[in-house]
Amino acid sequence: MGEGQKQGEGPKEQNRPHFAHKSEEEFARILDFYGIRWEYEPRSFPLKWDESGRVVESFTPDFYLPDFDLYIELTTLKQSLVTKKNRKIRQLRKLYPEIRLKIFYGRDYRYFAWKYGLAPARNSRGGSDGLNV
Repeated sequence: MGEGQKQGEGPKEQNRPHFAHKSEEEFARILDFYGIRWEYEPRSFPLKWDESGRVVESFTPDFYLPDFDLYIELTTLKQSLVTKKNRKIRQLRKLYPEIRLKIFYGRDYRYFAWKYGLAPARNSRGGSDGLNV
């Protein structure tokens, strides 16, 4: 859970974890608003080991929703980083098929943010029209 978060309630403002990206903080606020329990980056999954068995690559999903047994990954980064992350997600699914993971890509997150009033939707020309995301 978020730092200082008790089971069954969202984290208090002063106890919020340090989020890596503003989109993660916004997502946490939406979860809090709807009373959905969450944990921020609670577990890393080893993906690759060296010859001596040390973990050399891992993947840490952004959120875990314990009531749904679901991990959430927000991917609002540039395409080159999305490609690398997608490779890690494929490896995670191969090694840990029992893990449930939902990915929100940039366009998904922008629609989500627009739907919940966090940001205006943008059309392909960069304008806001509330329809094209």
